[in-house]
Amino acid sequence: MPRKPKTPTFEEAMKELESLIDTLEQGDLSLEASLKSFERGVALTRICQASLQEAEQKIRILNGETQTPELESFTDDNE
Repeated sequence: MPRKPKTPTFEEAMKELESLIDTLEQGDLSLEASLKSFERGVALTRICQASLQEAEQKIRILNGETQTPELESFTDDNE
């Protein structure tokens, strides 16, 4: 029975994402390899985003800010 891949921690995902970005910026990959790296980057970004949302929710709970039924999604106004 094949094992399900372990979801990386936030720090592991960020480190791998940074490595992927460095590799993609060098421009030495084929189109297919670049696309696979991009797809992996999107998956890692989603993992990081989920980790940050979970941390935000925990902070709100600890601060007693749990009156709203759903948390709003985090968006960076600088983008």
